[in-house]
Amino acid sequence: MFWSLLLASYLIGSIPTALIVGKLFFDVDIRELGSKNPGATNTLRVLGKKWAVFVLLIDLAKGSIATYLPIYFQLDAEPLYFGLLAVVGHCFPIFAGFRGGKAIATTAGALLIANIPLLIITYVCFFIVIFLTKYVFFGSISVGASMLVYALLSPKLELELIFLVFSLFLLFLHRSNIRNFILGIEPKINDKNLNKDRIPPKNGGGYKM
Repeated sequence: MFWSLLLASYLIGSIPTALIVGKLFFDVDIRELGSKNPGATNTLRVLGKKWAVFVLLIDLAKGSIATYLPIYFQLDAEPLYFGLLAVVGHCFPIFAGFRGGKAIATTAGALLIANIPLLIITYVCFFIVIFLTKYVFFGSISVGASMLVYALLSPKLELELIFLVFSLFLLFLHRSNIRNFILGIEPKINDKNLNKDRIPPKNGGGYKM
């Protein structure tokens, strides 16, 4: 049961929400547009607010459902392991050639089930960092750092090694953003040039959400 649920968690995470939305309603591969990341942030940049909210909610649900699996089946295992495997599926989806997103929404969904205090702390830090720096990738990297610090300070949550690996994982996922930042070409969240990446729905707007 343990390994079956881990596999199910990965497969749930592998559902490429942003890619599906782009293909069905805009006839594009979102991985070729904007930041080329198939997640909610790039969906906002390329497809618009309403579709970004849709992608965000589905990606949140992926993490939550995977994390809830061991609870539902009364398995004696840490639920967060299953949620984090859904995150791996989101980042390296078998249904999309292993070209996925960067984990932030699906991680939030996992924490929503596994540890709400950690969810609040982590994503308050996420938004504060973005507000202060105006760079989304800095906020994303802060998610892993916040989780690691929380685990180190918590007497009950013994997941320091897992969160350290997750922090390094986030750095790896955002390596292109880090490189662009060093080169001075990483756009800030309030960069007006990002609006140029917006595309209309296919068939003359017939698929507005």
